[in-house]
Amino acid sequence: MNAETKTIRILTADDHALLRAGIASLVEIEPDMELVAQASTGREAIEQFRRHRPDITLMDLQMPDVSGIEAIIAIRSEFPDARIVVLTTYAGDVQVVRALKAGARGYLLKGNVHTDLLATIRAVHAGQKRIPPEVAAELAMHTTEDQLTVRELEVLKLIALGNANKEIAAQLSVREDTVKSHVGNILEKLGANDRTHAVTIGLKRGIIDL
Repeated sequence: MNAETKTIRILTADDHALLRAGIASLVEIEPDMELVAQASTGREAIEQFRRHRPDITLMDLQMPDVSGIEAIIAIRSEFPDARIVVLTTYAGDVQVVRALKAGARGYLLKGNVHTDLLATIRAVHAGQKRIPPEVAAELAMHTTEDQLTVRELEVLKLIALGNANKEIAAQLSVREDTVKSHVGNILEKLGANDRTHAVTIGLKRGIIDL
């Protein structure tokens, strides 16, 4: 086999066995691809990468022990040339930005695996970046927005956990008026109507998770 037709060696990391099986069935019939390893946790993904040095790694974001983002950072710090495609159910723009900053070269929604996976693998292996149009649109929609500050993120997480302003003030050791001010800023920045709406937006966009 010459360099142009070299087999693309693939590692898949996802805690759902059914999805890994689906990917395996798609890959195994492709003459230019080979599934060399699978992992069900982020820690396993790092270990399997070290062992097999795959050409392409398919990485879920939500996994036990070590998250997909943390696994990407760990792998890329050891192997800067690693080509990683994020596989996720989340189209949230903040998740995308985190994954790309960590070094992911592609982003694929799990609902599109059967239609787009093989083309994405080949494109990223060829040195391209691949982001689905709907994810790119979500990114573009929020590029000019103010990001939440660290303290505003803390407040939003505490709201999501069901805390009232008074309880948040006590936990953060600040005045209740200060919390109200943070909540106002959060609503404005997220374009939310109320606290519940802000939490919904935060979860959808991947700004917070529970």
